[in-house]
Formats: sequence, structure tokens, C-alpha cells
Amino acid sequence: MSFVFKKQVLGLLDLIRFKKLVPNRRERFKNGSDSPLPKTYKVNEAAKIIHPGFRKAVLTEIRDETADTKTFFFRTDKPFVFKAGQYATLGCKVGDSEVSRPYAIVGTASDALDGKLGFTVKKTGFFSGYLFDEAKVGDEFTVGDPSGEFYYEPVKDAGKVVAIAGGSGIAPFYTLACAIADGTEKLDLTILYGARTSADFALKKELDALAAIGKIKVVYVTSDEKKAGFEHGFIGRDLITKYADGDFTVMMCGPDAMYAFLDKELAALNIPLRRIKKEPNCVGTRDVAEKEYKLTVHIGFDTYEVPAKSTETLLVAMERAGLKVPSKCRAGGCGFCHSRLVSGEYSIAGADKRRLADLKFGYIHPCCSYPDSDMELVVPKAK
Repeated sequence: MSFVFKKQVLGLLDLIRFKKLVPNRRERFKNGSDSPLPKTYKVNEAAKIIHPGFRKAVLTEIRDETADTKTFFFRTDKPFVFKAGQYATLGCKVGDSEVSRPYAIVGTASDALDGKLGFTVKKTGFFSGYLFDEAKVGDEFTVGDPSGEFYYEPVKDAGKVVAIAGGSGIAPFYTLACAIADGTEKLDLTILYGARTSADFALKKELDALAAIGKIKVVYVTSDEKKAGFEHGFIGRDLITKYADGDFTVMMCGPDAMYAFLDKELAALNIPLRRIKKEPNCVGTRDVAEKEYKLTVHIGFDTYEVPAKSTETLLVAMERAGLKVPSKCRAGGCGFCHSRLVSGEYSIAGADKRRLADLKFGYIHPCCSYPDSDMELVVPKAK
């Protein structure tokens, strides 16, 4: 049976429109405005204001919190827009090394818009040691854009949040409490804050003032002393159920040992994973026999050969050699430092958090990768 083509009226109209397409376009060009196209757009200008990249920051105040924790306040040359719980990189040149570390932002959104920014830092490493021992008011630093996903998400999270903090891990929760107090965030927040003794709580005066308003609750927990007004022991299932019930989201920020303990406690409470948030810690030294390898680094048209210890990450090796390289989360999650592997063997700290594209095209994250042989990398330029 032969195919019979049926003419359609609408099809004929489409053909007529198609035939007139070029003449209509020419007519529009002829009658169009001859004014030049805009060189910039409002959305791009707004993006430059909100995310200008690295800012200059001057240290304005150093406040003692505990024996090993201080809060450093800065004045930035550009406004800062962030969500309560995010972090920013703080950096400067220390000796011959360009060094930066990520710290949770401390302060209110309005202060940040005015260029006032704070970071609560525990003395635990090379850069924090520099801040404690050598930094002084008037020193200049650089501060990166706000980063990280450790913040309250009303679409995903429950209306009630149990925040569990250890040490300087109180910083993002203090900022979240500030956001609740000024109406920026709306949620029911209970903070369980653990420390060894009553003298080890950072930002306690500020937290007590916020709790007095009545919009948040703070429970202090000491492990090494018993004192009236404080809970005693470790933050676990008993304390969580004592101060929270129903549906709630758990947010944790503290040392890895605290995370390991709480993973088991939360599992026993059958809290779904979607209701648990954990701020990753920076990768530290690796517990292996110390060996030294040669690391060849290509940055733009320049090539460097630097020593790399088996106990330290490739990022630390490059920083120690004075190379200016990109870094942000230092936990392998953000991908900011991803570099192309040319050759060599390496080990990754913890879980491999690389994107599928990085895996496919041979990129690694130097911030969480340790050398197991001589290595060669192509590293992007730090901005």
C-alpha cells in the first residue's frame, strides 16, 4: 500500500512563516536601536559586590577566650555577605610561606556588611600558632569569600536544631544564634557545648547574653569537673534526648574524636542521616614513617622542585616551599585546590571526596593527599 501524504493547513502556515523568517529578521535589524550594548549588567555588578574574591583585612582586636583559644577581629576593605555557619580563609605571609587556613565566621550579618569580621581560633597548628604568638593589631591579612555548606536550610532541615559543639567548634553556632536574635534566621536552637572544664568555654559571655533573650538555649557540659549549673560527662544520647524530642536536625562542629563518639550515639537514636550535619575538619599530619620525596610543581609557565614529607599533605609541602597555591576547605571537599596529576603515587586522607570529573580527568586534591613517591603536579595559579 502506497503512502498517501495529507496536506495540513497548519503545516502550510509554518512554511509561510519559515519563508518570511529572513525578511522579518532583516526588517527588525533595520528598525532596531543603534545604541551600543551595555558593557556590564546589574546582576554581574551585584555579584562583584557580594563575591569580590579576596579582601584586604586589618587586624583590629585580639580577645582572649580560654587558655588556648582567642577571637581575632578584622576590618575588611569590602563588605561581606555570608550565611550563618559558613567559613572564610584567613591568610598572610609567614616567613617565606604563603599560608591560609579556613575558620568559621564569627559575628552578625550587619557587622559583616560594615566590614567587621571575627574568627575564633584554637591554637593547634602552624598558622594558629603564628596568630597567637606573633600577630598584632594593625597587621594586614587576606580574607577569602564565604564558603561551605554548614548552615541551616529550612527546606531540608527540621524547624528544631540541636547544635553540638566542642572547643572552637562553637563559632558557627554562636553566629547562628546571632542570626536568630536579629531575625535573619528562624528556628528553634539548642546548643550542647562540651569542654573539659568550666574555664574552657569560648564566647560564653556572648552566648549567655543571647540565651537571656530567650530565643536560644545553651547547655554547658564539662567532662573533667563537676560544677553546679553544668552538665557532666560527654554529650551523647542521654543528653540529646534530655533536651530535645520530636523531629530535629543535629549539627556538629568539633574534633574528630567527638564525631566518632557521636556517630554511634546518633545511630542508637535512629536519627536519619538527612537530619545530621557535620562540619569537616582540616586534614592533619599522617601517622607513618617519615620519608622525603621530590615534588615537581608546574604553575603557569614556571616549574618548581620542592621537598614533600610523607607525613604532610602536598598542599603543606608547597606552602612550606613558599609557593602561592590555591586552598580553601583543606578537607578535600570544595575542590578549590584540585590539581592535575602528571605522575606519582599518593594516599588520600579519609574518604575520597573528588567529583566524578576530577576522577575521570586525573585531578587530585593536594589539601588531603599525601605523597607515597616522587610526584609531579600541574597546579592552578592562586588568585
